[in-house]
Amino acid sequence: MIKVNSSVKLNMPAIRRLTEAATTALEMTAEHLHTEIVQAQVVPRDTGNLQGESFFVDDSKSKNGKVSLVHSTPYARRLYFHPEYKFSKIENPHAKGKWFEDWTEGGKREKDAIKAYAEFYRRLTGV
Repeated sequence: MIKVNSSVKLNMPAIRRLTEAATTALEMTAEHLHTEIVQAQVVPRDTGNLQGESFFVDDSKSKNGKVSLVHSTPYARRLYFHPEYKFSKIENPHAKGKWFEDWTEGGKREKDAIKAYAEFYRRLTGV
């Protein structure tokens, strides 16, 4: 009969640094997507409220692994879910309803967030 013992020592400072880097990379990814969406000129724009100060990243829950892109105007939902509206294309030539869809599953830019997160995490950790 062979008896085997093992012990594991966790490098808690290193784990903490990696966890903090993951949170920071998540926040950076959200900011990156925010910038991409604005630069893609897909958000309907008239006075600029929907795309300006009323469109922001909420990272208050980033330590729990959640960030959100938020439109805080009362009419954002109505415009988003009604792509049949005829949006003015003077300010944003690609304005449309459901403007986030290109970055969601099945969209033509669905992998942008994954790639951005991986790059930010790699830069922050060297991993």
